[in-house]
Amino acid sequence: MADSDLTPKFAPFLGMAGIAFAMIFGCIGAAYGTAKSGIGIAGVGVFRGDLIMKSLIPVVMSGILAVYALVVSVLIAGNLKPPPQEHYSLFNGCMHLACGLSVGLTGLAAGYSIGVVGDSGVRAYMQQSRIFVGMVLILIFGEVLGLYGLIVSLILNTRASG
Repeated sequence: MADSDLTPKFAPFLGMAGIAFAMIFGCIGAAYGTAKSGIGIAGVGVFRGDLIMKSLIPVVMSGILAVYALVVSVLIAGNLKPPPQEHYSLFNGCMHLACGLSVGLTGLAAGYSIGVVGDSGVRAYMQQSRIFVGMVLILIFGEVLGLYGLIVSLILNTRASG
């Protein structure tokens, strides 16, 4: 098998697509979670301004999803080099594409979850303060979906580099 078969010219495109998918889907999830939770927080702020600071938890958790995507994107980008010294195999390209999709799509799902729970949770918290601990627990279980994607992406990136 020739060396050019192992390093096709389009292989770096797959790695760059992994970077793009991680950032696009991860940030869409983070933006949705922030926007949806923000709607609920704005509604709470009208009636109970004293609850706004405790109600910001879903927004912070949504922002963390974008950080997960950023970390994976930087790690993938660190393995890409300009064409003259590039020895980027098709295997690495596929692994980096899987890394990006893993963290991106789980970030999208987690952001949706955090947004829905955050919106309803802060509104319920305004009515009944005992719901706060339950809301935070549900938000944590939503956030952990994105964390699972980050862990899988880091494992895949380790396999691609080694």
